[in-house]
Amino acid sequence: MGNYIKRRSPAVPGSIAAALGMAEAEVRFYREIAPEIGVRVPACYRAELNDEGSLLELEDLSSWQQGADPVAAATLLRAMHDRWTDRAHVRWPWLRPVGAGDDLVARLYDDTWPKLAARTLSAPVREFGERLVGNVKQAEAQVRDAGPQTLIHGDASALNLRTAPDGEIALLDWEDVSAAPGVVDLTWHLISSVPPEHWPDALAAYGPTDGLLAVLPSTMVQGYLSMSDWPEDSEQAAGFEARLAAGAAML
Repeated sequence: MGNYIKRRSPAVPGSIAAALGMAEAEVRFYREIAPEIGVRVPACYRAELNDEGSLLELEDLSSWQQGADPVAAATLLRAMHDRWTDRAHVRWPWLRPVGAGDDLVARLYDDTWPKLAARTLSAPVREFGERLVGNVKQAEAQVRDAGPQTLIHGDASALNLRTAPDGEIALLDWEDVSAAPGVVDLTWHLISSVPPEHWPDALAAYGPTDGLLAVLPSTMVQGYLSMSDWPEDSEQAAGFEARLAAGAAML
């Protein structure tokens, strides 16, 4: 089986990908962080960045099962966060800080909400979604004081997790690598991927979750935006609806 080749053209100026330097961050991750991160990631054989975009040649883990057991995923995230608490942003000062791209995300949410509001939504999901309109930047600002900074994946959804036959878990797609409170990864893993009935087990496996309620509104923003990418009658949209309702109940 050949290696996995990931190419990205230069990001469109003004886009979220450009504002956050997503391709550049992933190349630097594989060059600088991956060798000492302490969790399983794809081996990197080439990481290039130039005027034509980015190119990564990575170990192909497509034969591994997509996703991970919620308890095992939460345990893995906790180990990574503990390893780099108060260290990551010092070791790699280029890491994306909390608050990067907030203006763009706020505008995108306010532009997207009318389309979501036209759908049939449960009362808790509709009410919380309406509360976020015009208030996304305030929700994002709460993340700054939610706990010590550590290394976070930034998009720890099931789509970016792979489980080997022996149970080993790998984290893929590091375009959103950042320095932020660890509960940012945990809350997104729950909202993006974990059925609400399994949330208690995942939360218990992660351990202390100080700051979780401060981070959750920001995570909900991403959940609403992700739900908008799927047709209203799709299984994926229904999953986000259920998880967003569970998040709203916690708040």
